[in-house]
Amino acid sequence: EWPKTLERFFSPLAFLELLTSNHRYSVPTYGLSLISPKPPANCSCQGKDEEELIILIWMWPFGSKFGFSCAHYDITGCHLTDDKALYSKAHAVMFHHRNIDLKTLPKEPRPYFQKWVWYNLESPSNTAKIPALNDLFNLTCSYRRDSDVLTPYGNLVPISEEDGLFTRVPTKERLVCWIVSNWNLRYKRIQYYNQLKKHIEIKTYGRAFGEYISNDKYIEIMTSCKFYLSFENSIHKDYITEKFFRPMEYGAVPVVLGPPRQNYEIHAPGHAFIHVDDFPSHKELAERLKHLDQHPDEYMDFFEWRNSFKAVSGRFGLEQTCRTCHYLKKQKRYQVFRDLNKWFWE
Repeated sequence: EWPKTLERFFSPLAFLELLTSNHRYSVPTYGLSLISPKPPANCSCQGKDEEELIILIWMWPFGSKFGFSCAHYDITGCHLTDDKALYSKAHAVMFHHRNIDLKTLPKEPRPYFQKWVWYNLESPSNTAKIPALNDLFNLTCSYRRDSDVLTPYGNLVPISEEDGLFTRVPTKERLVCWIVSNWNLRYKRIQYYNQLKKHIEIKTYGRAFGEYISNDKYIEIMTSCKFYLSFENSIHKDYITEKFFRPMEYGAVPVVLGPPRQNYEIHAPGHAFIHVDDFPSHKELAERLKHLDQHPDEYMDFFEWRNSFKAVSGRFGLEQTCRTCHYLKKQKRYQVFRDLNKWFWE
């Protein structure tokens, strides 16, 4: 039944419904100096549906710029800009957590129709807490499914006629591969790898092993490996990154270490990946991978989903901004997020 469920979630309209669903509305107060008084009851905060919304990018995430078009997402009526002179007219202002500096936040009062949007794709373990952020934002935008604007690292979407049918898996030269940049012995993924490699050969790449991997090299590696260690750097609810989606995109079977299996099965059918928690020991996982290597028909079962769907990765920064614009076109009400620190870190 999973493909039918996925099709329901990822058909264009249903998926946008999912992205714009809101789970938490709190009764606003108006004590913050940066928030203008509540508009009169007869005021239309967002204007008419056909109004073009101005979405202001207050700081570029990690300093990386992106285009201003939402056409890739079939979202129209959005004017994306980084021109701070438009602050007083902007319907939303995007703040990327890693780049937030309290000294450079807007000093002018916040217009009554304007939403401040906190967005972040890092896990709580890799995100510094800033106490002063409580009561400051109207919306959250992240991979968390209880965010106001949901933007996961990737999705499975129905294939189109242009995609064509999936016919074969690329030729595989390696059994298990892993690309890793950050080596920290406290990480569960490092501990698991150190035990797993005692039972099976793992081909390793990346900065942790003194090697820079370009995107072309990444694709070459991924297409040549039967299994890829999709090990997250920290384990949190809904934290499922490109380490899961990109191997699926390029024809490797993810072996995942992260949140529970049920969390992954929101994004992909259960037989599209292998979860380390399914095995009592590292040795038993290794034996399973070796068995699949010797039984190609069983291995090919992991690609059955590709007859109906394809994996796509998100576009960081642009996607969050465009999805926020679409959300605001549907959700006109005033809202404020009370306790960001408790929600995200606790």
